[in-house]
Amino acid sequence: MAYQTPITIREAIENVQKRHYVLPSIQREFVWDTQQIETLFDSLMRDYPISTFLFWKVDKSKVQDFQFYEFLKHYHEKTGRHNTKADIVAGDDIIALLDGQQRMTSMYIALTGSYAQKAPYQRWENPLAFPKRKMYLNLLKPSEELETEYDFRFLTESEAVNSDGYHWFECSEILNITDMGKSSMYLMKQGLMDTSKYTTEQSEFAINTLNQFFNVVHQKGTISYYLEQGEELDKVLQIFIRINSGGTKLSYSDLLLSIATAQWTERDAREVIHEFVDEINQIGDGFAFNKDLVLKACLVLADFKDIKFKVDNFNKENMAKIERNWDQSAAAIRAAVQLVAKLGYNRDSLLATNTIIPIAYFIDKNGCADKIEHSGDWASDRKAINEWLARVLLKGTFGGQPDSIYPGMRDLINQHLGHFPLAEVIEEYRGKRKSIVFNEDDVENLLDLQYGKAKTYCALTLLYPGLNHAFKYHQDHIHPKSGFSKRHLHKLGLSAEQLDAYLRQMNGLANLQLLQATSNIEKSDKPFVLWLEEAMPNACERESFLRQHLIAPDQSLAFTDFLAFINQRRAAIKQALLKRLNVSVRHDGGMASVTEGLSALVSGDSATP
Repeated sequence: MAYQTPITIREAIENVQKRHYVLPSIQREFVWDTQQIETLFDSLMRDYPISTFLFWKVDKSKVQDFQFYEFLKHYHEKTGRHNTKADIVAGDDIIALLDGQQRMTSMYIALTGSYAQKAPYQRWENPLAFPKRKMYLNLLKPSEELETEYDFRFLTESEAVNSDGYHWFECSEILNITDMGKSSMYLMKQGLMDTSKYTTEQSEFAINTLNQFFNVVHQKGTISYYLEQGEELDKVLQIFIRINSGGTKLSYSDLLLSIATAQWTERDAREVIHEFVDEINQIGDGFAFNKDLVLKACLVLADFKDIKFKVDNFNKENMAKIERNWDQSAAAIRAAVQLVAKLGYNRDSLLATNTIIPIAYFIDKNGCADKIEHSGDWASDRKAINEWLARVLLKGTFGGQPDSIYPGMRDLINQHLGHFPLAEVIEEYRGKRKSIVFNEDDVENLLDLQYGKAKTYCALTLLYPGLNHAFKYHQDHIHPKSGFSKRHLHKLGLSAEQLDAYLRQMNGLANLQLLQATSNIEKSDKPFVLWLEEAMPNACERESFLRQHLIAPDQSLAFTDFLAFINQRRAAIKQALLKRLNVSVRHDGGMASVTEGLSALVSGDSATP
């Protein structure tokens, strides 16, 4: 490995464009945000070192032995995060980038492409939520940020409007300015040398900044690099692991995916797994699974004894087994995600994505991937999975490092084929650190959950064990939020203490229910009593609805009696959770298990709102 003569950024960009520079399959994906890219260019302008690059020269006779990918040019957070496979011309030597991909890709995007990420407060499903931005440089004044000197920013076309103190130079134009004469021509045509339009300080800053940018891109040997010319994959992998041991570390899943790509014989693991991750993330209302989750699931489903992300586990034999099992494993994972989506979870409410893995293992070992979601034969298992999922999410069981959970879950599932072993799991982990047993204090804490939180949805699912999952459900305020404006509350003649109590309880669990999406839309901000009478003119139907939602039919539903309503419903919810979670409560005479009904309020576990 030898140190080479530095090259300019323009030369590096040209090599990327000509596919002389490519990325090996062992590279992770691009992860830098716009601020990191802007800071990189500020460092370049200030002549700060940006570290050395490491290239791997692949002889033309060996090019076909490996898989290579192109650099990202137009990054899109939703649809353009994956590198495309490079179409290498036969007979050409190539240079693969081993270290410096984030920096090189950042320069390529900034000088030739665009960056689109979701705008704040926009829905993920909205295609307009991802405006395309290019990088610009303000030529009139320095950055106002303390950490940077030059004002580089990713802006949309509409945002890059010149105004007082701002002249936005589109950074890609610097590649067309090939000599100092063209730099001066640009400044003259834009009137930036005209001191009747701009102050002397602004004109001088514009001249110095554009010339400095020209020097950085076209003249300075900014890209310092080492060149590795070895052809053995093992050696290259060792170099790659060693250089990625600091900074942003190479994750084991990146390495696993890289080795799988190199060792799978029938498929391209990188493409297959990336496409699969995209597919399962689009199920239902959408999820946030990643390749780490899928790769870990493959290790668990393959019944490897050691499922940790360690290099020693990623040998050819293991990779071959994962490839052979891929279709079956993918079907089980997909079915697990579809089931969880059917149970009402999505990217916002599924607090721990790795809870999918034991469900997928159960589906795989019971061969029910095409039945678990709809078949009546598996209804009791769906109910058990729903309760298990709520328990582990509420307990945070899969937080931190859950590798120790998977072997035990695998053993229990294999020992009890034919049904999901909820009772056995509860008993197995009772008294242990990963216990999913609840006590009365735990239930009291659940009663303080607030609207919109992921755990709140989990707790609500326990109150409705008979949900008809053919429908979509929303978290709904029983007494709508619109009634809690301070103006409206003052009109009720409430004391300051009562007003505060109303506002504290507005978003609490006792004022929440799961309601079918269509009903929730119809209910909107109508007072609860009014909506109930309009939606259910039949008294028997109203009483059934109230019982299903743990509301006593004889209690007042008037908004003026809101605090009394909350106290009564909170008590009913507590009893329901104690029963559902089989919590032993302490009475004067000792411990007793809540196994009977919830008084006259509810009848059985058949709530189907």
